[in-house]
Amino acid sequence: MSALLIARFSVKNADKLKEYAAQAPQTMVPFGGEALFRGKADKTLTGGDNDHVMAAIFKFPSLEKIDEWYNSEAYEPLKAIRDEGADFRITSYEVMP
Repeated sequence: MSALLIARFSVKNADKLKEYAAQAPQTMVPFGGEALFRGKADKTLTGGDNDHVMAAIFKFPSLEKIDEWYNSEAYEPLKAIRDEGADFRITSYEVMP
């Protein structure tokens, strides 16, 4: 069953975030990951304050493929760049039929 990875984030260092964003999606390709969306939040319609102002959504073939990508040698060096560039909340979701 397919899965989604949703990253919500607030920028700390725009240059580092650009460096991360230029490299991270390429590391997903061998695991079947593809970018679906990236954008800025407009407003929170319900549920309190929006503590992360940007979001990105990626589709993978399965939750296992997300885990394989996240723990891969290709992605590992990008984690430090990610953390310098923004405060992230990254969550995986199984797509329900």
